[in-house]
Amino acid sequence: MTTKLSPTGDLIFFAVFAVAVLTMPVWLAPVGAGYPDLLQKFAIFGLFATGFNLLFGLTGYLSFGHAAFLGVGSYTAVWSFKLLGMNPIPAAILAVATSGVFALAIGYVSLRRSGIYFSILTLAFAQMSYNLAYSVLTPITNGETGLRVLQSDPRLFDGASESTGPLISNLFGVEMTGWGGFYFCAVVLLVGFFIAQRIFRSPFGIMLRAVKTNQNRMTYTGLNPRPYTLAVFVISGMYAGLAGALMCITDPLAGAERMQWTASGEVVLMTILGGAGTLLGPIFGAALIKYFENIFSAFNEQTLHEIFSFLPDFLEAPVVSIAGLFVGEGWHLTLGVLFMLIVIFLPGGIMEGVSRIGRLFKRGSSKAEPNRQTAPAE
Repeated sequence: MTTKLSPTGDLIFFAVFAVAVLTMPVWLAPVGAGYPDLLQKFAIFGLFATGFNLLFGLTGYLSFGHAAFLGVGSYTAVWSFKLLGMNPIPAAILAVATSGVFALAIGYVSLRRSGIYFSILTLAFAQMSYNLAYSVLTPITNGETGLRVLQSDPRLFDGASESTGPLISNLFGVEMTGWGGFYFCAVVLLVGFFIAQRIFRSPFGIMLRAVKTNQNRMTYTGLNPRPYTLAVFVISGMYAGLAGALMCITDPLAGAERMQWTASGEVVLMTILGGAGTLLGPIFGAALIKYFENIFSAFNEQTLHEIFSFLPDFLEAPVVSIAGLFVGEGWHLTLGVLFMLIVIFLPGGIMEGVSRIGRLFKRGSSKAEPNRQTAPAE
């Protein structure tokens, strides 16, 4: 589900989106999400989901292994910090290049199959990557402890530092933590969104939709879909690698847990919740999940008692007990209920709900217009 806009309309759409992203600290503050750490997650996982949507939303190929590229990007970024210095630009470039090569290798094998077989292959590769990072490649990944930047690392372009505190990436003296880190991630998200928008509107994007619509018919016309699917698989992997690099740019630490199948499943949920095949849907889905994770995981029994204090004593205790199952460590139950409701009532995700509301307004205005034309003059 995409809206056909003129080039000018696309530019206006992107400008509005850019303003909305850059002003998030203002308009998200009233709902408790206007602080930099959470906004960084919105931008990073929005970028991750945008890249995944290029593959799944346009071609219909469901990958359960995209966390592998997230992890590769993370490890590459930290190694860039350790060897070259704390500048985030080389780290991001190297992470994109490395994850692209890794995606090319995995995609070349996995795309020989389609449907559930493709999904299982990508899941298998992701789990292999996780096990390699966790136990086999410990000299490179530091295993379960995680890879971090140390004072003793060479950092060729930074030189030795006398600071005893944690090393933080910085760009032209601006540390990539707090608001500096958020705006860096926001700008990268905008660049990634603009590229995705161009792909959606391009002939390449049309070919990807043809793969999703009827790959067999496309083959009968003499067109080979594999170069297109492999190209978008690599692009999608590069988006994931860049998202992994941003995680380390804002917090220079890489761990094998980022390559687990649960991380791959999370980006699938983000895309489906928001609306696969749309430009804004995956970003909305990523923001919604990270917001729920931040809000509901922070609730505890004391907080629930404060919320339900208006109830009589004989009701407050059982209500708190039931609600406690859906918050704190059990916040995934809330996410499950939310996902179930959206899939049942809005199969197209949040963006389908937005489209329905838009159609209601159009229908109301179209009904009002004839009434105004036929009303007698006073």
